Amino acid sequence: MASCSPMADAAGGFGPDHLPYGVFKRAGEQPRVGARVGDGVLDLAVLAREGLLDEDPALFAQPTLNPFMAAGRAAWARVREGLRRIVRGPDAEATAVPLDEARLLLPFAVADYVDFYSSVEHASNVGRLFRPDADPLPPNWRHLPIGYHGRAGTVVVSGTPIRRPSGQRRGPGEDAPSYGPSARLDVELELAFVVGTPTTLGEPVSVSEAMEHVFGALLLNDWSARDLQAWEYRPLGPFLGKSFATSVAGWVTPLDAILERRVPAPAQDPEPLPYLREEPWALDLALETVLNGSVVTRTNARHLYWSPAQQLAHMTVNGASLRTGDLFASGTISGPERGERGSLLELSWNGAEPLELDDGSTRTFLEDGDEVVLRGSAGDAVTLGEVRGRVEPAR
Repeated sequence: MASCSPMADAAGGFGPDHLPYGVFKRAGEQPRVGARVGDGVLDLAVLAREGLLDEDPALFAQPTLNPFMAAGRAAWARVREGLRRIVRGPDAEATAVPLDEARLLLPFAVADYVDFYSSVEHASNVGRLFRPDADPLPPNWRHLPIGYHGRAGTVVVSGTPIRRPSGQRRGPGEDAPSYGPSARLDVELELAFVVGTPTTLGEPVSVSEAMEHVFGALLLNDWSARDLQAWEYRPLGPFLGKSFATSVAGWVTPLDAILERRVPAPAQDPEPLPYLREEPWALDLALETVLNGSVVTRTNARHLYWSPAQQLAHMTVNGASLRTGDLFASGTISGPERGERGSLLELSWNGAEPLELDDGSTRTFLEDGDEVVLRGSAGDAVTLGEVRGRVEPAR
């Protein structure tokens, strides 16, 4: 495994073709909305006050992106076009706040959080690990995007330390559960989307309209305590093994910045029911997981079986409404090769095949002090905001 990532070395990826949004704070000042360009942050409230953006400055003098996201697609397009005009002008560098002076905050207030299970390779690997004598995929997997509701209040911004969770777990051969720190703490490499425009309760969103509600995309790490999860998940699915922390990037990539990376996906078999039916597609986004400086996963979002449009259509087909700030994620993204697996559960084959890192150490699951970084890119023009987290000991 290489010790350094090509994505980490790239200086670009934050130019006029990207312009991701976040919320930043300088010492002694109030939080507000910014857009990253190169190694600086454009203060959108200041730009609007100076008449360089044709929007109310109050839309950006906010501690979250939510008011801007709720303004709708026409406002998003106007702001993006205005920013592209500004950054191509002669004074762009002078108007930017240096990145090292800007502390990134959680970019939006999370309304609800849903995590899906949309990678066929990941779902198949998990099935082979835990159901070796049965079909790896549950019978419903190819008929609908399986998901679970997570805990919105424990979504944290990149760089937030992750406290090792404690809870009940029962090991192989043990007759009764015990309580203590998780011994099988894991990472999940995921691509997430955030909803901008809300809907009315009782009105499903069609698959053809779904992406009109999506403001942008960002990387997400669905930290998982596999031993807690294994004991608790029957019959109602993940709970405490997932709810302790979910890390997201501090920068949200506008959907328009990555739609050109849309690629055809293999046919879905069997054909989905009509409310999920569309021409299969995915996003060609290169993704990687770095553990203590060693790249352990290189994969791609194009491996996902269910599209974000299908995920959102399924999420609302029962009449559930969307709210500004709803976060929904792909689930772990894995490809067909070992080096493309997006979790340590798969990479170490549930601990049976330890990983060797560049410093000679080995891992099956995460140890205290380990640092995980998720990175991604859409070609040279777009570098997704990274997701970074370091494991701290349980209390």
